[in-house]
Amino acid sequence: MKNICISALIFISVAAVAMPLGTNSRSVIPADVQQVISVDYRALKNSDTAQALKNQVLPEGLKQFESALKGIAIDSEKDLEQLTFTSFRTPKNGVQIVGVAQGPFPMKTVTRKLTVQKIKGTKYHNSLLYPMDNGMLMTFLDDSTLLFGQRTAVQSALDARDGYTSNLDSNSQMSDMMSAVDSAPVWSILDQQGTQNIMRSALGDASKIADYETVKKRILASRYTMNFQNGVTFDLNVLTSDSMTAATLSSLVKAGMLYKKMNATPTEKLALEGVTVDSDSSNLQLHFKTDDQRFQSLLHSDLFAAVSR
Repeated sequence: MKNICISALIFISVAAVAMPLGTNSRSVIPADVQQVISVDYRALKNSDTAQALKNQVLPEGLKQFESALKGIAIDSEKDLEQLTFTSFRTPKNGVQIVGVAQGPFPMKTVTRKLTVQKIKGTKYHNSLLYPMDNGMLMTFLDDSTLLFGQRTAVQSALDARDGYTSNLDSNSQMSDMMSAVDSAPVWSILDQQGTQNIMRSALGDASKIADYETVKKRILASRYTMNFQNGVTFDLNVLTSDSMTAATLSSLVKAGMLYKKMNATPTEKLALEGVTVDSDSSNLQLHFKTDDQRFQSLLHSDLFAAVSR
């Protein structure tokens, strides 16, 4: 899960009514958030392209989480409606990751299963933390919301919710960006450092141009939405400090695409042809659209393998 900013590309959806994060889900996001990725999980099973992408690059950690849920009578195929992953920075433990699952969980069945298996919760603040497989813990934020992750990460998230540390509401930039995208079936927000890193990776050799070092410090954050309605659509907005920075960054991204095309396979070149780049005021705007067949061919390319790790 280390490359959570890239791993967002694993999650897909078709047209659906997305669910904005509930109050309890937002409350466990610490203020020093690096990235939030939210996915309408119900849509994963409604698209052949979505299933192909999921089966190829689904993170092992998520597979383990699905398996652990089955052990307490929660079926990810039936009971999960939305999955949200948050990475955040902590002073003592570096970058931590927690997940929040939402859905109509069979609480009575789950409680009975925990009792039968003699799984007892340990109290942290006002929450009971239950052990899962692979060293993870989980706790119910309410009857339809489940927080999970490694112990230190879950405890940090609960510290934010319970007022021991600051949560997302005190980070106006990230909170405002979330409001701009959280009606989409798949969306993500990424902070300044994470955006700088992903832009360097996306630019490739073009990032070695002196102009990038000049504009890098004026890259502030980014957000994207993705869906699989009538093909694959991906929209990325990179927020910068001013219109000149956005225009310069747009030129660099276009240069980076030219570099990539020089060594790309025919399939990869077709994919790159589906990308448009522009700037609007202080925002860089990147739009990608292709059909299902071409995208499924791209899944097996070296280019996709490089960006999905």
